[in-house]
Amino acid sequence: MALEVTQVLLNAQSADGAVRKLAEENLRQFQEQNVAAFLLSLSHELANNDKPVESRKLAGLILKNSLDAKEAQRKGELVQQWLDLDPVVKGQIKASLLQTLSARAPEAHQTSAQVIAKIAAIELPQGEWPDLIVSLLNNMGGSQAEQAASHVKQATLETLGYVCEEVSAEVLAQEQVNSILTAVVQGMNAAEPSNDVRLAATRALCNALDFAHTNFENDMERDYIMRVVCEATLSPDVRVRQSAFECLVSISSTYYDKLAPYMQDIFAITSKAVKEDEEPVALQAIEFWSSICDEEIEIQEEYGGEFSGDSEVPYFKFIKQALPALVPMLLETLTKQEEDQDQDEEVWNLAMAGGTCLGLVARNVGDDIVPLVMPFVEENISKPDWRCREAATYAFGSILEGPSLEKLTPLVNVALNFMLNAMKDENNHVKDTTAWTLGRIFEFLHGSSVDAPVITQANLPLILTVLLGSIKDEPNVAEKVCGALYFLAQGYEGTGGISSPLSPFFQNIVQALLASADREDAGDSRLRTSAYETLNEVVRCSTEDTAPVVMQLVPVILQKLNLTLEMQILSTDDKEKQSELQALLCGVLQVMIQKLGANEATKYGIIQYADQMMALFLRVFACRSATVHEEAMLAIGALAYATGVEFGKYMQEFYRYLEMGLQNFEEYQVCAVTVGVVGDICRALDDKVLPFCDGIMTQLLKDLSSNQLHRSVKPPIFSCFGDIALAIGEHFEKYLMYAMPMLQGAAELAAQQSNRDDEMIDYSNQLRNGIFEAYSGIFQGFKNSKAELMIPYAPHILQFIENVYQDKDRDDLVTKAAVGVLGDLADTLGTNAAPLFARFVFYKDFLDECLSSDDQQLKEPAEWAQIMVNRIT
Repeated sequence: MALEVTQVLLNAQSADGAVRKLAEENLRQFQEQNVAAFLLSLSHELANNDKPVESRKLAGLILKNSLDAKEAQRKGELVQQWLDLDPVVKGQIKASLLQTLSARAPEAHQTSAQVIAKIAAIELPQGEWPDLIVSLLNNMGGSQAEQAASHVKQATLETLGYVCEEVSAEVLAQEQVNSILTAVVQGMNAAEPSNDVRLAATRALCNALDFAHTNFENDMERDYIMRVVCEATLSPDVRVRQSAFECLVSISSTYYDKLAPYMQDIFAITSKAVKEDEEPVALQAIEFWSSICDEEIEIQEEYGGEFSGDSEVPYFKFIKQALPALVPMLLETLTKQEEDQDQDEEVWNLAMAGGTCLGLVARNVGDDIVPLVMPFVEENISKPDWRCREAATYAFGSILEGPSLEKLTPLVNVALNFMLNAMKDENNHVKDTTAWTLGRIFEFLHGSSVDAPVITQANLPLILTVLLGSIKDEPNVAEKVCGALYFLAQGYEGTGGISSPLSPFFQNIVQALLASADREDAGDSRLRTSAYETLNEVVRCSTEDTAPVVMQLVPVILQKLNLTLEMQILSTDDKEKQSELQALLCGVLQVMIQKLGANEATKYGIIQYADQMMALFLRVFACRSATVHEEAMLAIGALAYATGVEFGKYMQEFYRYLEMGLQNFEEYQVCAVTVGVVGDICRALDDKVLPFCDGIMTQLLKDLSSNQLHRSVKPPIFSCFGDIALAIGEHFEKYLMYAMPMLQGAAELAAQQSNRDDEMIDYSNQLRNGIFEAYSGIFQGFKNSKAELMIPYAPHILQFIENVYQDKDRDDLVTKAAVGVLGDLADTLGTNAAPLFARFVFYKDFLDECLSSDDQQLKEPAEWAQIMVNRIT
């Protein structure tokens, strides 16, 4: 290396750009020339107590980043790079790292702990570094005479915590887990004199909980762990107390079924913390009860709330049992507001945590919460102290989801006028929370599905007068008013007819929202974003009689989008504002295109502006922002659908941006949206899309072959194959030899059943749905000519459908798609498929199952498939 390591590292974090750049280049060249020497020199730098702390820390961070990366392909390369190193070099690096754990400089031993965990994540699953856990535990010291220095124990416990965070539970043997838990729990013990050690041990336990299932099955071991955690919540050190409550939160979600014997004690310590402790601790104590609520709500939703005494599902109704004491505790927190909380979007304080938990309690216990909360509301709603008024309003708003409409409607009918008057309160906090509560009322007690909605023809004018007056208030209040208008409009969706009760006020609402978005302070409290999102919902839920107003709005929004392109960009803030505005305005245009384009009588309102729109969208692509590209693509997809075959005139110029979107692996959401737009264009242009298909299919096949592209984009790509095949018919033949192996490979991947978690099951269903949509489009595309091309692939497709039929984890969408393809195959191949149906007899049971379903959306494709199959069998 051209320079001494320390100097290069210090230069690499130098404020001087030229020096830093040169140092970083030196580091890069050294790494490329000899990875082993590079990593070894970094580990020696980190271990050297004579080196500057800044240099040691940076060496450790570079070493860590040489082992791991966020992007999957890069991570795989780094893992392989480490595995390929000379075992002697790896041993030297690991020895240096273990040695560094005894360093007195926290920056050095903490960084070393992280690097050790990264190496453990690579090596332990491979059966390498078998003595790591033993080496770490030896650091803790054996007998009292051998007790390790506190800084070594702290570093070792931190390392154990990081290791547990990095590796999966099945990697460690149970005796290793037992040894780790023993060391961790001993470190947490109240007899431990060092608070830093107790803190490291408590944090390590949080990370190790997933490993402790066997230990939590043992009553004695579980009792001991729970006792030590509860004792730690009483530590004199606030950091330890906070971390101990974080442990309890983790335990509540991981071991809900084991908590019953400890709940009385836990209520006592959480209640004490909420009432008396410092805010970081109190927040975690409330979080424990929110977590219990989440667990019990999930159980109710999954099992429908029907539980008998001998039910196998552990459901203890902890919240219901704690209700008489828990609700007053939470109500008390609501008066602990901060003076400036409305202005700070990131704020999270005791009052907010208490209100959020109260809302979860309401969802958990329903009507039972109302008599416990309403006396507090009635007592405080009119008090001179703003904190009391705001707390009462917050409490009322928090319990509006959960209790029955029968219980809430009379209360809300009485409260509504009071809330509308409270929008004129002298205090900003009260107005903010009142507007939020109105939004909650409109969300849960208003709409076509509500038998006795609280909004009537009689009170609607007053409601809108108040809201449109209050939208001019402070940004935080105005943003909540936008939210209330959003749910107000949504409640009138699907009411039928050419008019809506909102129609007479439509123009005023639109003008108020546009004025809010244009305010000088619209960047505060997300007001601009909220105003445009609400405008989208108001337009989306509008009726035929307000279509002229929507049409008048189109040139207004186009003009605003045009102005963003002329903005003077002098700073990063200017660039961010431009991107935000462009994304929001493209979003508004998309909604208006969809609304006006859906009706033949109003479609001309889009067509007359289509050239102008497309020109602006293409100019917007010059802005290097993923969000803007995503929104512009969505708007173009809507425009293609609305203009149909006329969209073809834009394709020559648009194609390069389409290709750029399909190549955008890094911002995979843009890629996914672009794939969807390809489908929109295919439906719009039919076979007129053919000149562009070679390029599109080439790029889609590259996307499927790439390890860089996020897996979530791959199901829509398969679906897109179906759109292309349907559009170009027999011309899809030239792509068949490339597309079908991809589909078959994906079908085999989706059929793998072993070790699938919920996330993997969900992805597998998305993948299978995409594959079926591809097959469906291809069959239909070849139906009128060249159907024989699909005969060689038919056995594999039927085998795939049979695998899906036998999978209990398939969802309704996949079932419907599978039945559809069954019908498509029979319809397209005709008598050629008869021998296959004689061989794959599962279809009879599958169709019977679907035909007996109560779901009409499943029944209809099953009836059609039955007819098609019967014709050939």
